[in-house]
Amino acid sequence: MRVLLTGHQGYLGTVMAPVLAAAGHEVVGLDAGLFADCVLGPAPADPPGYRVDLRDVTAEHVAGVDAVIHLAALSNDPLGSLAPELTYDINHHASVRLARLARDAGVRRFLYASTCSVYGAAGGDELVTEDAPLRPVTPYAESKVRVEDDLHALADGDFSPVYMRNATAFGHSPRLRADIVLNNLVGHALLSGEVLVLSDGTPWRPLVHAADIARAFTAALTAPREAVHDRAFNIGSETNNVTVAEIAGQVAEAVSGSKVVITGETGADPRSYRVDFSRFRAAVPGFDCEWTVKQGALELADAYREHGLAREDFEQRFTRLAVLRAASDAGAVDGTLRWRR
Repeated sequence: MRVLLTGHQGYLGTVMAPVLAAAGHEVVGLDAGLFADCVLGPAPADPPGYRVDLRDVTAEHVAGVDAVIHLAALSNDPLGSLAPELTYDINHHASVRLARLARDAGVRRFLYASTCSVYGAAGGDELVTEDAPLRPVTPYAESKVRVEDDLHALADGDFSPVYMRNATAFGHSPRLRADIVLNNLVGHALLSGEVLVLSDGTPWRPLVHAADIARAFTAALTAPREAVHDRAFNIGSETNNVTVAEIAGQVAEAVSGSKVVITGETGADPRSYRVDFSRFRAAVPGFDCEWTVKQGALELADAYREHGLAREDFEQRFTRLAVLRAASDAGAVDGTLRWRR
């Protein structure tokens, strides 16, 4: 299958591309390249692809493609809140435009990287299913809800959108992100000896390893149409429904000599939810996540040590918001986050 993978030079895309290739798919990448240099360790071998802004995609980019896996986005809540209008422009409008171009080009399956943060303020200890009310509390999560709605309107007998609501990702990637919870806490533990938690530690977070996300998308590509057509799936494992304080405790166990410090300075976080992941396992028999939070913490600690993670890189080069601010300050991108020619 010829697969267009948007965001192939991002944190998840860099892990997913080789998994798709190993499954026998021909992978074509598409990425603006904003985070292509956020590499820890040896530079990854990217698939052939297009260096193009998502807002500038044309019919040429989806010609001859059997399926699209759409990861590209301004990713995470602080980044989305920095410039909400850009979040909606890129994450929502450009995503729907890509889907329309794909449908018109005869693409049969469109796997959309949504997020469990659409449940945002679900609260409580009950497991949240895909049929639960959506309560996004950030522009990032709101943009995902809007795309799901618009893709549903595009679904027909020939075009199958699938909404993959990923839990919060963790784990090593050749293109690292340090601004997601487990990756961040492990880095702080190694660099300072403290597992620093700024909230009160009580919110629930569902976590999933980047490699398990890659395996889930690869499985969804070839699943029977009737099993996945126009359906939403939570991607993750109930085992990895943990509180932030529990995550911190597992990090302290993985990083010898570190201690948990919960400051509570940011107060209670309204984003709290435990998630039910059984629907995807039922739709794609044989699939299950392989990585636990503790295994991920150990993997990250080993990778950080092996590749000599430095504090400056941790706080700047591997933090999405800092990367874009630096590019803007240097005049490399304009106010709309487009490369200056």
